Amino acid sequence: MFPLWKAVLSESFLGYISWCLYHALPPMIYYFPLQTLALTGLEVFAVAFFSPIFLIIGPFWRLANNKYILALLRLTMVGNLASYQAPNASIRLFILAAGVSSSLLVQTVTWWSGNSLQRFIRIWGFMLGKIMLLTLRIWYTSLNPVWSSQSANTVILTIGFIAAVERIYSGGDRRKQEANKTGNAVRETVSHPHWLLSGIAFGSLMFLTLWIFGEVSLISRWAVSGHPHTGPDPNPYGGTVLLGLAHGLMLSFWSWSSIIYLTVTYSILFYSFTGLASSAGLLYLHTWSAAIAGNILAVFTMCVWPQLAGRFVSCLHPGKAMSTAMFAYVLELFFCVWCTAYKFVPGGIYFRESSHLLLGFIMLCIGVDFLTGPKKELSSIFEVKSNQKPLFRKSKNYIKLLLWLFVGVGLLGLGLRYKTYQKKLGQGVPKRDFSAMIWPFRFAYDNEGWSNLEGSANLLNQTGNRWFVFWPDGLSSVTVSLLLTFICLVHTCDACELQNVTVSLFSCRIMALSRYPIVKSTHHLLPSPEGEIAPAISMTVNFTGKLVDFVVAHFGNEEEDLDRKLQAIVVSNLLKTSSKQVVFLGYITSAPGSRDYTELIENGNVQDIDSTDHDRWCSYIMYRGVIRLGYARISHAGLSDSEVQMAKFRIPDHLDSYVDNDRTVTDPSQVPEDIHFNPRFGSYKDGHNYEHIHHFHMSTPKYFK
Repeated sequence: MFPLWKAVLSESFLGYISWCLYHALPPMIYYFPLQTLALTGLEVFAVAFFSPIFLIIGPFWRLANNKYILALLRLTMVGNLASYQAPNASIRLFILAAGVSSSLLVQTVTWWSGNSLQRFIRIWGFMLGKIMLLTLRIWYTSLNPVWSSQSANTVILTIGFIAAVERIYSGGDRRKQEANKTGNAVRETVSHPHWLLSGIAFGSLMFLTLWIFGEVSLISRWAVSGHPHTGPDPNPYGGTVLLGLAHGLMLSFWSWSSIIYLTVTYSILFYSFTGLASSAGLLYLHTWSAAIAGNILAVFTMCVWPQLAGRFVSCLHPGKAMSTAMFAYVLELFFCVWCTAYKFVPGGIYFRESSHLLLGFIMLCIGVDFLTGPKKELSSIFEVKSNQKPLFRKSKNYIKLLLWLFVGVGLLGLGLRYKTYQKKLGQGVPKRDFSAMIWPFRFAYDNEGWSNLEGSANLLNQTGNRWFVFWPDGLSSVTVSLLLTFICLVHTCDACELQNVTVSLFSCRIMALSRYPIVKSTHHLLPSPEGEIAPAISMTVNFTGKLVDFVVAHFGNEEEDLDRKLQAIVVSNLLKTSSKQVVFLGYITSAPGSRDYTELIENGNVQDIDSTDHDRWCSYIMYRGVIRLGYARISHAGLSDSEVQMAKFRIPDHLDSYVDNDRTVTDPSQVPEDIHFNPRFGSYKDGHNYEHIHHFHMSTPKYFK
């Protein structure tokens, strides 16, 4: 009993490590071209996913089946988690690629070798590892702990080595090395030769699980819409996604042979129609309807995992099957990036915003393979001997117990996060003064390729701002799954509201965080006939009983002159039709005094926070109907490639008779202390700050009186 329990637990933890590696490599590959806005050649590291192709060759298969080589591959897989502690991004990418390669070799060899019980536990361990990953992300504020801190990385690395050694010495990797061992193992199953179809379906299923269920909050962010009817909040409603995934796995334990009269109807109507309809609903519906569709898709996805995995390992050619799966996985991965970064990749214009085609192709592959294969529970795929049946029953019980243990721990974490988060909402002394900040945040990686979430959260809290706008590049890309990073920020900072453009609308995102309630908001798609998608958000925020409008926008690239011209016209109209009190925060790829700048100022009827600051390029703060108090620019210190800009404002008591501040001072002693910027960023500084610290620069901070 105890060895069986240890086997399930160890395989689940090793499955978690495999998922960690598969999640981590794509964003590291994506990091380098995003820095240069061009292909760099390092995309070639994606070939790490194709390592199983070597197992097509007989001598390589026999070598990988050697218990010593397999043990080495296991330890290499686990050891490469230490890539987090590598000195630079290039080395980290190389180590990660080696880890992915080793993991796939181990996965292929162990899924096709050994007795039926061993293979059954290994496959289920991989699926439970996914649930474990989601649970740990809940407790680490939507982050994966293995990639979030050196201490967590070291702990997981240590436990991973223990699990790997337990598998090596327990007999799990001991097998005869005869050349026909693979054939014997596969013949223990209900085998079939259709490795091509099964491989494509399994790779598509892996990608779907990564893309949409990389974190329980993502479904809510696919479904989000403008205030006041935003749809379900990620917390606590992310718990329904976790429950949906768990119930999908539980449904897979049903004995299909006991409900023969439903087999045809269930397989054709439920699996084909339900999977397709739920994915379409998530993509095209909004708010609660989209969230419900996403939860149904969660049940569907995990329900087909055991069936497709069982059919997958029944293929007679493991190397071909796994290589095909990874080819489909990588192809879909790159297609997803091509949809978003189409402006910077060859042929990208033909795939502009084509996520619906990708999702449709995935569901087609999964549906065709499922409908053409045996409708059997995973253990039924193997020809279980009578003396093994009690062990199979016990292993199923342990799997179910561990599954609900993970789910219970995850729900507890969501509950605690929700309780803590609720305490932050609406807290603070009512004030007429507020501050706003804009920052091109990139995509949660700093200029050296390391996660910058913790540093970003610290920076936001140190600024003391009450309202934030970010422009994170490639937000909807699966390689980054950046939506969850802002869930992390909203919980790490003391912000009370998160407003973002929904994933199902646009690819280039804007995110807005506010410590005051957002009353209403509307998403806008700016005209971009030639270039990349340009989004905007208009919203109203309740500042201590007084409403202030905000308009935020992300213009297209400098090269697309027509796009910028049309976008400036639309945004100026948004500003013109806003209330008498409005603040604009924009990423405008035009210089001060340019055509687009003038369009916003004159036709939008707003003022620049500092019209004397001519050394700006992308970030601008403008306003109307409020009193300016201060303006500051803070160097990025390598945390991003762009500086932080922020401004302080006061809501006038009488809108019709107030007078704006027109005198500029740089000595903070000349203004009240309560409007000072945080001295943690130093004092007034002319010119750029080239030191690797966050510091005021570019002739700021300035105060107005």
